[in-house]
Amino acid sequence: MSEIPMIRIISALFIGVAALVPAGVGAADPVRLADNAPDSHVVVPGDTLWGISGRFLREPWRWPEVWRLNREQIRNPHLIYPGQVVVLDRNGPTLRLGRRVGGPGDKPLYEKRFPQVYAEKGDEAIQSIPLRAIKPFLTEPLVVSAADDSAAGIVVATQEGRVFTSPGDSIFATRVTPGVNFWNVYRKAKPLVEPVTKEVLGYEATYLGQARVTAEGSGPVLEDAKAAPVPATLLVTSFKQEIGKGDRLLPAQPAELPSYVPRPPEQEMSGRIVSIYNGVDETGRHNVVSISLGKQDGMEVGYVLALHRNRGQAVYREENIGPAQRFSLPDQRYGLVFVFRVFDRVSYALVMESDGPATVADRVRNP
Repeated sequence: MSEIPMIRIISALFIGVAALVPAGVGAADPVRLADNAPDSHVVVPGDTLWGISGRFLREPWRWPEVWRLNREQIRNPHLIYPGQVVVLDRNGPTLRLGRRVGGPGDKPLYEKRFPQVYAEKGDEAIQSIPLRAIKPFLTEPLVVSAADDSAAGIVVATQEGRVFTSPGDSIFATRVTPGVNFWNVYRKAKPLVEPVTKEVLGYEATYLGQARVTAEGSGPVLEDAKAAPVPATLLVTSFKQEIGKGDRLLPAQPAELPSYVPRPPEQEMSGRIVSIYNGVDETGRHNVVSISLGKQDGMEVGYVLALHRNRGQAVYREENIGPAQRFSLPDQRYGLVFVFRVFDRVSYALVMESDGPATVADRVRNP
């Protein structure tokens, strides 16, 4: 087996020598250290960059500022690995990678590490957020626009006329693009509706499974112009639900594990939670919500947004003096979400922090 994949290049990303985060990316208030912040932390499997930073900072999502990341590093980060040491310099504050020097009985001292090449044996770099919470959402759930749905492939027949099929069976579909071999199969489920305007932003489709093209379709045979076109033949390779006639197909995209660092939007953002996955009314930490902001609004993977709850109105009438007065109570900020997948008009976001349940129609804004 080649040793090349075992070589990991540890970049200068986590050394406090890069330019400061550009204006518009960082938050205005000074970064505050967490109570009892340690001087260092040894990275272990299962750590996340958000979680590590929570040991040092009151606002863990602001770790790009204390790592002193520049704009290019934020958009294309390098990663760190179990066994490395994260060191806090309280004067900045800044975080950086270090290496312990001195004997076991000495006071812990750390020297700054510069870019080097290390041989790693199977250790996976830690990610920004817990991937186990979002991995199924990187490929399986689909948000489909009306235009996408109209152009999608359609299952027109199943193997031997079966009502539903399962892995190993064949399905036959039209509008299957030649040269595209792997397809997601879905069933359009429910519209994603903006809670206030009632505008349909897209359709959250039910993911059924995947299929692979085994024979491409064709049009009528030239010598018989009246012959019916031949649909493409696809083999069902995996499924979560049975696939039948009328179900739709879209080209399968490879899963992209988000390694972008958290950062506030570079422009003002204001939207709402439009749905909670699996149709529940409310949710909490490390669960997925869809929000009414997408590519058309400038949304990007890695953006962090604050959750705000509408506390409604209050009516007060001072005794025997004048009519009752109505007051609109200020929104209550209660948590943060991390955007990890972006569609045209909606996005999926993971609830990272929450002091209460997140519900449909709650606002999302710049943190």
